[in-house]
Amino acid sequence: MTEQSNHSFYKLLLLYGAGIALILLFIKYLDYGLFVRTVPFEIYIGVIALMFTVLGIWMGLKLTNPKTKIVQVPGDSQADFELDPNILKAKGISDREYEVLMLIASGNSNKEIAERLFISLSTVKSHNSKLFDKLDAKRRTQLIQKAKEAQLIA
Repeated sequence: MTEQSNHSFYKLLLLYGAGIALILLFIKYLDYGLFVRTVPFEIYIGVIALMFTVLGIWMGLKLTNPKTKIVQVPGDSQADFELDPNILKAKGISDREYEVLMLIASGNSNKEIAERLFISLSTVKSHNSKLFDKLDAKRRTQLIQKAKEAQLIA
């Protein structure tokens, strides 16, 4: 974890502890008040359960939905990248295979690529296997890495 995420985590943990302390103080207040004597015990337990449920849901949402910030690094965009056609010829990659490679690098599935390029799923798989052979890769992540090394994609 980064230092800032550690700081946020400790702040959230402290807030959670303070919330529990406040709830316990409220329970003690209710315990000494007339609430317990005039209201059935089941309602008293239900109110306590409801308070802890709300606190648990709030805490769960805070921990499972961290806010991430996407930062654009200057010079790291596709707009700045220019493909040298000679590299495609040297690797033996066709224009259609290059389109498939770009869509793989964008995170599209085979089905999404087929729909986007108006080709069959088996054609996409064929292009994939040819790309894996030409770039000597075994997995999609390795394919993307080797394509970057060969300066086929940014």
